[in-house]
Amino acid sequence: MADIRGGIAPLQPEAPHAPLLKAILMLLGAVTLFVLLDATASHLGKTYPVPMLVWARYTVHCLLMVVFLAPSMRLRLVSTSRPRRQIVRALCLLATTFLGMAAFIRMPLAETTAIIFLSPLLVTVLAGPLLGERIGALRWAASIGGFIGVLLIARPGSGLSPEGVAFALGAALMYAIYQIQTRQLSATENPVTMLFYTALTGTLAMTALLPWIWGGPLPGLVDGLLIVALGLFGGIGHFLLIRAFREAPASVLSPILYAQLVIATFVGALLFGHIPDLPALTGILIIAGAGAIIALDSRRKPSPARHKA
Repeated sequence: MADIRGGIAPLQPEAPHAPLLKAILMLLGAVTLFVLLDATASHLGKTYPVPMLVWARYTVHCLLMVVFLAPSMRLRLVSTSRPRRQIVRALCLLATTFLGMAAFIRMPLAETTAIIFLSPLLVTVLAGPLLGERIGALRWAASIGGFIGVLLIARPGSGLSPEGVAFALGAALMYAIYQIQTRQLSATENPVTMLFYTALTGTLAMTALLPWIWGGPLPGLVDGLLIVALGLFGGIGHFLLIRAFREAPASVLSPILYAQLVIATFVGALLFGHIPDLPALTGILIIAGAGAIIALDSRRKPSPARHKA
C-alpha cells in the first residue's frame, strides 16, 4: 500500500492518543467538505445542468490526483489486477454523485443527506446474498428502524419533492452497491488506486458526454470558482477520509461519520434558512442512530452464512 503521507516523520514523539485524535479531526474535516460539496451543488444546480456539475466535480478531482500523486506513484497509481471491477465500482459512484446532486437541488440539505445515509443499512440488507454474511437480529432491527426514519422524513404532507426523494433513494442504493464492491476489492487493491479509478472513470465518462450536457449561462467569476470548488471539496475530502482510516480502525471511526448529518442540518439552516420540522428531525436522528448501531456492531467479526447442501 502506498504511503500517501509522504513519509515525513514527526519532529517529536507523539502521545499515544495523538493518532486517534488526528484521525477524528481529519474525518470531521472530510465530512464537512462533503457537506460543502452538497451545499454548493444544491446552489449551482438551480442555474447549471447537473451533468455539467458532475463533470467538473470529477475532472478537478482527477487533475488533483494527477498533479500531486502521479509524480511519486507513477504506474502504481493505475496498477490493478481487476480493472473491470474498478471501472464498474467507479461507475456506481458516478451514478451516486449524479443522483445525489439531482436530489440536492430539489430537497433540503439535511433531509436529503439523511436519506442517502440509508446506504449502510442497505449494505446490511445486501450483505447476506452478495457477501455471504450472517446478519444478526440487532442489525436487522437497526435497518428496519432506518427505513422508518425515511418514512418520517418523506411522509405525506412533508412538502418534499417526490422526484427528489426518488433520486436520493437511488443514490443510497448505488452507494450501497459501491460500498459492497469496495469491500470486495479492498483486500487486494491499493485504496489510492481505487480512488484514482473513481476520479478517472468519472472524468472520462462525463467528458465523452460533454457536447450533449454542456449548457446554462456562462459562469461568472464567483460561480466559476464554486464549480471548481466541487472538485476541490470532493478530492480533498476523500484524501482526508483515506488518511483518517489509515490512522485509526474503521470500527472506531465509522460511527463518527454520522456527524455529517448534524453538519448538514447546521449548514442547511445557515445557508438556506431551512430547519427540519419535528417529524423529519426525528427521522434524521433515527437514521443516524441506526447507522451508528450497525457501525458499532460491525466491530464483531462477521460470521459467514451457511451454504445449503
